Amino acid sequence: MTLRTIGLTLVSLFISSIAMADLEPWKDYDVSDTVLSVSTIRVNANMDDAYLEGIRETWVKSNEVAKKLGQIVDYRIYRSDLPQSGDFNLVLIVEFKNTADLAPSKARYDAFVKEMSQERMDENSEMAQGDYPGMREITGQYLLREITIK
Repeated sequence: MTLRTIGLTLVSLFISSIAMADLEPWKDYDVSDTVLSVSTIRVNANMDDAYLEGIRETWVKSNEVAKKLGQIVDYRIYRSDLPQSGDFNLVLIVEFKNTADLAPSKARYDAFVKEMSQERMDENSEMAQGDYPGMREITGQYLLREITIK
């Protein structure tokens, strides 16, 4: 056997071992039904508390209504301890039971509007459209599912 033949054999074995190592969903790992809607936000310098105050009145209150109605499972806010270290410094997460809860639904919308009130929704829109652009930039939006390796 030549050195070249030995090398090709080793490369072939390495490639075939990689191909056999592929994991299969639901056999080697599970994918959650739960879906996380994740938004990454770059809050401008010295605007952290003002932005948090704003989302307390809009995003948090809206999510509280949706949670009360069973339209979402939960929501969370995370802020970086190193606010100037990357593309974002705040993460907003909304947890849905499954993908179906993300689909448009007149019944869910009507229930939300009834609970939230149109006046409150208009105030939220005004704040989000008027104040937020000067305070932050949305740097990413993702839908994530948890992977559990078996």
